[in-house]
Amino acid sequence: MSSRPTSRMVTEAVGMIGEQLVAWRKLLGLTAEQVADRAGIARGTLARIEHGDGGASLNAFCSVVNALGQLNRLVDATDPYETDLGRARVDQILPQRVRS
Repeated sequence: MSSRPTSRMVTEAVGMIGEQLVAWRKLLGLTAEQVADRAGIARGTLARIEHGDGGASLNAFCSVVNALGQLNRLVDATDPYETDLGRARVDQILPQRVRS
């Protein structure tokens, strides 16, 4: 199975996220070695994430975000029910509970 090339938009977003993780690390006064250790990943894996290499695993990425104290914000950012659309559509999509 061949994979499709990554879109430019996604490549740019991954790069920006990597830069933002570097900024978080520096704002917190942490070295790359400290973040990698706290995340339980190799220093090379952290470097790939920080340099926008989209090949790192989601688990490694989330471990870095957690080590930087931002995992809850990431989870909230992807929660559809935190959006106007999600709140508006929740009653249409989810089944109604039966009251006893």
